[in-house]
Amino acid sequence: QVQLVESGGGLVQTGGSLRLSCVFSDRMFSSYVVAWFRQVPGKEREFVSGTTWSGNTILNSEVSKGRFTMSRDNTKNTVTLQLNNLEPEDSAVYFCAANAETYGTMIETREREYEYWGQGTQVTVSS
Repeated sequence: QVQLVESGGGLVQTGGSLRLSCVFSDRMFSSYVVAWFRQVPGKEREFVSGTTWSGNTILNSEVSKGRFTMSRDNTKNTVTLQLNNLEPEDSAVYFCAANAETYGTMIETREREYEYWGQGTQVTVSS
């Protein structure tokens, strides 16, 4: 069973930074498209950033451009999301997710395209 475990969330002030990590248990991790989503209560999960299996292509949403940086290390089965210049509107539970189509080249932004999900890590930004 594939497991994804996020960490790194917390409470920061406006303008602060956090570094989120997601570790995969699956040896096939290096072949998956991986993405970060976030969710606030009462709303659907929102795509934040995604990367192809190689890490050479990264797609960022409008909310992440210029502030958030996603990367992956296939030797460590890990993806990270560096959050900079955080705003109260960034407060949410952040999830990592994987699309199990091996060596896929499309970075999907729709939640339903991802089969594997972590439990999420809470990010709270105070004003």
